[in-house]
Amino acid sequence: MMIAVVILGILLSIAIPSYQQHVATTATHSAEAALAGLALAMERHRAQTGTYAGAALDENGDVSAIGVPAIYATQSPENGTADFTLTIASADATSYSLSATPTGTVKVDHWISVDSLGKKTFEVFKDSTCPEGETCSELPPEDQEL
Repeated sequence: MMIAVVILGILLSIAIPSYQQHVATTATHSAEAALAGLALAMERHRAQTGTYAGAALDENGDVSAIGVPAIYATQSPENGTADFTLTIASADATSYSLSATPTGTVKVDHWISVDSLGKKTFEVFKDSTCPEGETCSELPPEDQEL
């Protein structure tokens, strides 16, 4: 009986971290897809209005150049509990920057940003590792709260 408990403990010590990593990876991929969808919505907005500005809502719900998207979902995944919050970080007549910020429901150690040129950047928290093959920068300590 003790041997079975020890074996079960070993299996759980391997399985739980692996599962948590899988959940975090899935949430990150979902956020990347949501950012791609928001980028398409930004292009559609510019085609219709001639500018990227005005695609967001500020904290008062007024149309703005920056804030939560008014033209697309505000979170990833779109339905259910948010793993990432989508934001239009900047927008003007010719360019924009979008970001996906972790909400803390899933253990991820980075933010994701995409600009109007299609450049994707992972901004990792201090002492975190960059996803393989991605461009990363380290967030300043004051931006590392979750």
